[in-house]
Amino acid sequence: MSNTIWVLIELENGQPARSSLEVLGKAAKLGRAEAVVLGAAAAEVAPTLGAYGAEKVYIHADATYDNYLTLPAVDTLSALLNDHQPRLLLLATTYELRDIAARLMVRNNLGLITDATDLAFAGEELQVTVPWGGENVVTATHPHQGTGIVLTRPKAFAVEQFDGRTPEVETLSISINSAAQAIKIVDSVDVASEGPALEDASVIVSGGRGLGKAENFQLVEALAKALQGAPGATRAIVDAGWLPYSYQIGQTGKTVKPTLYVAAGISGAIQHLAGMKGSKYIIAINKDENAPIFSVADLGVIGDALTILPQLTEEVKRRKA
Repeated sequence: MSNTIWVLIELENGQPARSSLEVLGKAAKLGRAEAVVLGAAAAEVAPTLGAYGAEKVYIHADATYDNYLTLPAVDTLSALLNDHQPRLLLLATTYELRDIAARLMVRNNLGLITDATDLAFAGEELQVTVPWGGENVVTATHPHQGTGIVLTRPKAFAVEQFDGRTPEVETLSISINSAAQAIKIVDSVDVASEGPALEDASVIVSGGRGLGKAENFQLVEALAKALQGAPGATRAIVDAGWLPYSYQIGQTGKTVKPTLYVAAGISGAIQHLAGMKGSKYIIAINKDENAPIFSVADLGVIGDALTILPQLTEEVKRRKA
């Protein structure tokens, strides 16, 4: 089986999602990268994907994929996989793509590896790197014939550029049956927010239980705003109801790789470290000098976050004035 690697491109407001472009670049480094784009904007998006590594793009420019969740994409991909049998199908880990990957696995009896942070071929054997429990790393593979499915962890790869590459585009004529149109999107709500999105922020200030109570999270938000960054949180305070899940960073939340990560009142549980230890610089503020967060910090400040955060915010504002 040749190393033809497919990537399902997720569309956001008619544009390819950055997470999918990250995966496409990795696929191009592993073998022949081919993309699949489903949705009304597919024809417009397809020619742009050569610059990110695609040598061929399969498109189905039907708005049904935009208006109905999961099932239309699963039907189409199942037919395509049966006809072409690529070596791998790679998908970024998002809510929609996780659902698609799981259904493809069950329907087609395919192997699925999740949470991958790297992929490589050792001869003919695929080797997939998967963090395990926050401290350990395992190498997984697909031992049997057939297309292997891999979901990759966000921010695991950079967006790569491939200048001068013009992809071949194939338009699909697969029909979408009515049974696949069972889960309809009836409304979309944009959550108002200030500053950069958490996943894209170059500076993140996060808070944990060391803040004491929900009202004190405003100290985290104030420093994040002063640094033109984004506020984040641990699972503990999200579970406590202080903040919505969209703030959560960690193994069961978002994975981030900012230039600067400030951890205030965060002890450093394994699950949280799994989502932020790839940050370029980490500053930890904690009263407990033995807190695990200091083991990954570039700069550690032993002290009360409730006292230090306002001082940091004022100093940042003073220097910017």
